[in-house]
Amino acid sequence: MDVSQYLEIFLDETNEHLQNLNTQILELEQDPENSDTVNEIFRAAHSLKGMAGTMGYKRMQNLTHDMENVFSEVRNGNIKVQPEMIDVLFQCLDALQEYTDNIKNTADEGTNDNEPLIRQLNDILNNKGASGAPAAAPAQAPAAEKAEEASSDEPWYDINYDESQLSVLTEASKQGGKVYGIKVSVDPSCVLKAARAFLVVKAIEEKGELIVSNPNSQDLEDEKFESDFTLIVISDEPLENLIAAAKSVSEISDAVGKELDVTKLHSSETESEAEETPAAQTTAPAVAEAPKAAPAAAPAQGAAPAKAADKKPGKVAVKQTVRVDIEKLDSLMNLVSELITAKNSLVSASSSSEGNNSSFNEQIEYLESVTSNLHESVMKVRMVPIESTVNKFPRMIRDLQKQLGKKLEFYMTGEETELDRTVVDQIGDPIMHLLRNSADHGIESAEIRAQRGKPEAGSIFLDAYQDGNNVIIEVRDDGNGIDIEAVRAKGIERGVITPEQAAAMSDKEVINLLFNAGFSTAKKVTDVSGRGVGLDVVKSMIESLSGEVDVKSELGVGSTWTIRLPLTLAIIQALMVVVGGEKYAISLGSIQTIETIEKSDIKLVQNEEVINLRGTVIPLIRLNEVIETESHPIDENSLIVVIIKKGDKMAGLVIDELIGQQEIVIKPLGKYVKHVKFITGATILGDGEVALIFDANTLL
Repeated sequence: MDVSQYLEIFLDETNEHLQNLNTQILELEQDPENSDTVNEIFRAAHSLKGMAGTMGYKRMQNLTHDMENVFSEVRNGNIKVQPEMIDVLFQCLDALQEYTDNIKNTADEGTNDNEPLIRQLNDILNNKGASGAPAAAPAQAPAAEKAEEASSDEPWYDINYDESQLSVLTEASKQGGKVYGIKVSVDPSCVLKAARAFLVVKAIEEKGELIVSNPNSQDLEDEKFESDFTLIVISDEPLENLIAAAKSVSEISDAVGKELDVTKLHSSETESEAEETPAAQTTAPAVAEAPKAAPAAAPAQGAAPAKAADKKPGKVAVKQTVRVDIEKLDSLMNLVSELITAKNSLVSASSSSEGNNSSFNEQIEYLESVTSNLHESVMKVRMVPIESTVNKFPRMIRDLQKQLGKKLEFYMTGEETELDRTVVDQIGDPIMHLLRNSADHGIESAEIRAQRGKPEAGSIFLDAYQDGNNVIIEVRDDGNGIDIEAVRAKGIERGVITPEQAAAMSDKEVINLLFNAGFSTAKKVTDVSGRGVGLDVVKSMIESLSGEVDVKSELGVGSTWTIRLPLTLAIIQALMVVVGGEKYAISLGSIQTIETIEKSDIKLVQNEEVINLRGTVIPLIRLNEVIETESHPIDENSLIVVIIKKGDKMAGLVIDELIGQQEIVIKPLGKYVKHVKFITGATILGDGEVALIFDANTLL
């Protein structure tokens, strides 16, 4: 069977399972008795094994098979979770990630059998954990086992139906329809149970109306069932036809059914024990959506769901998602960009035409509204939570804790914060550098923390939140903070600054020396940091995304590293200005106000022009001097000043003329002019003219 067409799906879902396993094993390390976590790990390992087997990756399948065996014993209470086991499991995840990376690069898993890891897993199985004796069974049996115990030869009478479901079934029975209960058994050796369940549901829905599934549709999709599931169906066809339809699906070992007496079905509303029904045994909505699954040959359950039955009372809408290649989204974004450029052309033409054609202007306004809405919709499609990037960091901090011999506590908030997909894909490395820096440089040794009256465990925080048209990501710690004098001395030692410059520099300017390439104050080089790489990389990568990075620190208290990123990089709202007879754009996100300043209000401080704006001293930047051209102001006695702000820095950009606000499409300048740091890109105006875009960060 040619499975190459499923390679992308396999890689996507494998990465999701590996991230889930990392998260769940971290939770298991904190709470070894949590049976829900054990069940989740078992299901993820089982899914990985099935997917790898279907794709023909035998080494990956063997490793996940042994992991699954270990968790089967843990789940049954025969093995107790020990710290040594957690370490082995994380090594297994690293090995699985290596297989996945090889498959991504070469479509082959490689030749590493990971025999030492498999031996360690088998030792855990043979020794029944470090204690050498079976552990006591968990206080609470797994939900799937409870469901199995509760099942009977007639499982349809064990279901607690809600009122809407009973109403539908009763009404159908009154009108002569037949209500069937069907119990379907999947072959125990089946590796794609969810896919088989999907095909059974689809086959049944062609012959009747599915009302209830037990477990519910979501649990079927997630393979949260052992080998049996029950369907309650309304149909005019004989029961034998429905049974035959279910049995026609491969790897279905059996299917039995019965026409039901609706009066014997009991309601969850009237049963006192209904509140105690385990999650795995809850019923589906009155009309169950079929579990989403790929075709039988596919490795995963990600395709569109089968068509749901006609809407009935109590139906619950389920959101459906689809994976889209980022290149297709980029193509769509380019088309939207061209549409916006065309709209700007029409706006330009309408403003320059003589007379007032109201009909034409109305059409322009309508086009502007449509393009704005289309742009907003496309941007929402491109926005993804940063969760996919930051979820790998708890595991990294856990490994650093062991590597550095420090006790570390890691806290994350704002994982649901959304950013443009192209930005999310590139922020992982900068954040990783900052976290490693906090763990190694920031958090002091246990002895020093004790002397300072701090808790033994150092705290590292990763917070993300939206601020206007920007997303803020903060990495902070309660560690040593930055030793300003040590940085100052290192700067002099390395020849980055002279002693005279060092004496005149503010604390903030000294701290900014850390962003110089190769600059490090570490007394020794470790595997974690100290080689002088990291912070310069962070700064360059963030600035390449039109963002900025800032740091605040207090010696002995801790440091806060703040990354500010734009929500999107493609289309922005900009202020169009004229400098030296040429049009330029300035992003609205960096603009505070626009002021008209009398020339007499300009003062000199250290031979630099400044203005006092409502009590704040703001330096002036004459843009005509930056771009080396002649200024042509409209009024010789006053200046138009655009006040920009980034972080706690402010400046006034002196322009010749103000055009107005406009939505622009950012186009890259190309490699020939990439050295012009104060220009971040260009845009094509409505009349076909090219306008350069000023980079407020660099100007500040």
